[in-house]
Amino acid sequence: MKSSPHRPSIELLFKRGLGSAEIARRLQISSSTVRNVVAAIKKRGDASEVKKSGRPRSVNTRNTRAIIKKRIIRNDGLSLNRMASQLGIARSTVQSIVKNDLKLKSYKLRRGQYLSDKSKAMRLEKCRKLLQHFQVRRVSDVIWTDEKIFTIEPLPNRQNQRQLLSKDDSMSPKRRLAHNRLFPKSVMVYQKIVLMDNLLPWVTQHFAGGPFILQQDWAPSHGSRSTLAVLEAHFPGFLDKNLWPASSPDLNPMDFSVWGMLEGKIAGKVFATVDDLKAALEVAWASIDDGYLRRTVNSVKKRLRACVKARGSNFEILL
Repeated sequence: MKSSPHRPSIELLFKRGLGSAEIARRLQISSSTVRNVVAAIKKRGDASEVKKSGRPRSVNTRNTRAIIKKRIIRNDGLSLNRMASQLGIARSTVQSIVKNDLKLKSYKLRRGQYLSDKSKAMRLEKCRKLLQHFQVRRVSDVIWTDEKIFTIEPLPNRQNQRQLLSKDDSMSPKRRLAHNRLFPKSVMVYQKIVLMDNLLPWVTQHFAGGPFILQQDWAPSHGSRSTLAVLEAHFPGFLDKNLWPASSPDLNPMDFSVWGMLEGKIAGKVFATVDDLKAALEVAWASIDDGYLRRTVNSVKKRLRACVKARGSNFEILL
């Protein structure tokens, strides 16, 4: 029962013989308050407040909350388990303080690439060029290419790469990126196995002389003189270095969407051999819906506009 400042007055008038309704009228308070105090007098003999039962708040104290807040300010990627161990308190207590008192939530790090000021300026310029280019050419005519390493072991869990932020900061530049790493390949392997032995026969059969545009990133093997000669001879109209920006996997549907889709389809599986992995990937690829692929490709223009709006910087928070 909530304590009332009128308890002494209610007790005095009640002991003088006044009824609850009259006491409420004289003191101009609710009759329910009077009845509750009178009930306590009849039960215990006086209107004194009874000390509340229950365990006192001894761990979640002002000092503990201040310590946790300072540690998160210094390192917002700190594990709650580790913090609880260091403070000698339960993880549930740390979690309650973070969620209920500090109003913070655990967010996964955004995937992205590191961009210098020079890279941002270059991306801004080329995204503008690409938007102009796709006013004339169709984005659906682009052959999107990329490299991805799959292994026979289960994929690593990225759920633990997290950051504690408020809801307002979760969509701000404060949200850190987990930078992607690029894997170069040799020039001769790229020219012969990727371009000539695999891509060219597929293009010849699929497009049958119709228009297409080849996209590739600008890893060293992709930009060598010999590779450029192969591209100009067999893939005319490819997106050259004057159009396609380097360090831009967030503009390539293979990188920002399709690889993740394939990873999800084989996640948690262990393969005995590389051939088993290849077979599983082929089945997973065949199961991808054409509508999903069209929507993903059509989103490229939206991403180009977002990149321009972000002045060439990481733009995921604008989508």
